[in-house]
Amino acid sequence: MRLFLLSIALVALFGCSEPQQPTQLEHIYHTKTLRVGTLAGASNYYQGTQGEQGFEYELAQEFADYMGVKLEIVPFFSLSDMFARLDNGSLDLIASGIGYSPSRAELYRFGPSYRTISQKLVYKQGRPRPRGFEDLEGTLTVLERSSHSQSLLRAQKQFPQLTWNETDELDESELLQAIIDGEIDYTLADSHTLALFRRYHPNLSIGFSVTRNDPIAWLMRKDDDDSLYALMIEFFGEVKENNRLYALEEKYFGHVRQFNYVNTLAFIEAVADTLPKYAHWFKQYANELDWRLLAALSYQESMWDPRAKSPTGVRGIMMLTLPTAKQVGVKNRLKPEQNIDGGAKYLRYLLERVPDRIPQPDRTWFALASYNVGWGHVNDARALTERGGDDPDKWADVKKYLPLLVKKRYYRTTKYGYARGDVAVTYVDNIRRYYDTLVWLDENQALDVADASATEESAGMP
Repeated sequence: MRLFLLSIALVALFGCSEPQQPTQLEHIYHTKTLRVGTLAGASNYYQGTQGEQGFEYELAQEFADYMGVKLEIVPFFSLSDMFARLDNGSLDLIASGIGYSPSRAELYRFGPSYRTISQKLVYKQGRPRPRGFEDLEGTLTVLERSSHSQSLLRAQKQFPQLTWNETDELDESELLQAIIDGEIDYTLADSHTLALFRRYHPNLSIGFSVTRNDPIAWLMRKDDDDSLYALMIEFFGEVKENNRLYALEEKYFGHVRQFNYVNTLAFIEAVADTLPKYAHWFKQYANELDWRLLAALSYQESMWDPRAKSPTGVRGIMMLTLPTAKQVGVKNRLKPEQNIDGGAKYLRYLLERVPDRIPQPDRTWFALASYNVGWGHVNDARALTERGGDDPDKWADVKKYLPLLVKKRYYRTTKYGYARGDVAVTYVDNIRRYYDTLVWLDENQALDVADASATEESAGMP
């Protein structure tokens, strides 16, 4: 199809007696580059430990690959600058999770909708909760030229007393940080951005939803050139059909859809108070593993309690069974150093059991699920996934089938039978949230876990 479109484009370009202006698609194929603008941030584009990452970045890369051209991603910190670059032709499209609005649709062409979000009124925990615009007492600040400011303009028709400030100096995450720092009282945030930010700032609270189920889409210049738009429709139809869009959503947002204030706050406090006692051992025994992943796994297992014990007899800071402890050479499960070393060895063992063809990060999610429920049950879920017509090598697909292992009509057809697969899914999601939080804190120099000489013995622990 893409070669056919290119052929048509070349015929149109060279087959006529009079020179014609090349279409946008022809220009992209000629330069072999797709230029995409996006706002820098956790939900769109950022430089992570594994290079360029972000939902919109990966989706744009999929589109560039679909076209057979190179992606040139252009991060912005200002909506005004980004739209100006689109207006002057320096960008082919904007991919930044922007919600549809009638006023913006008068100026730009929206592509097919691929997700929905909602806008939330955000304030700091401890203030009186506003349940509507009439309850606001303080400064409300939003991004200039954003869908948030357009929502406020619509709300002002019903609430004439509503006032707010607009800024082009801060991005959405910085506005949320300003709430935490007490510099502003309220802001609006998109649901997916807020979900990511609350992993490490649980004191952000939601007053009320300003909008619900806003369709988001990519934006292009509004003109008579339909060439790129037509190919975009074809692309989104394919990524929805082959579940690639779902897989990306699961990768970036699947583990943060549910928020537990008490759990998140307890974790942040434990990071400050408890993790420094054990961080040096997580670092020492992680080897090729990410020590922050090992620490996140340990918190999910025991809340970093070296004396933790379950009714089934698993014990210690990594919650090892007796057979597993013996397998990895742990003689005393109550010794946190031994237990951490053993837990790291066991996780590496589980990673080795995952088929080599499964790439990261999925192979890690499979290994974590196995740490909880066993590789045999994970393999049973993979078999159910394949029977259901989905991909047994993708965690996004398999996590839909793991909970079926609690139902007799499913588990009786498997090799290992009944298992709490629903618990395993929640288990992996929790570890992913803890891990993301540790990574963010570490990369922002907010993780006080410098190697210490103190050991559990000097702290008076076993």
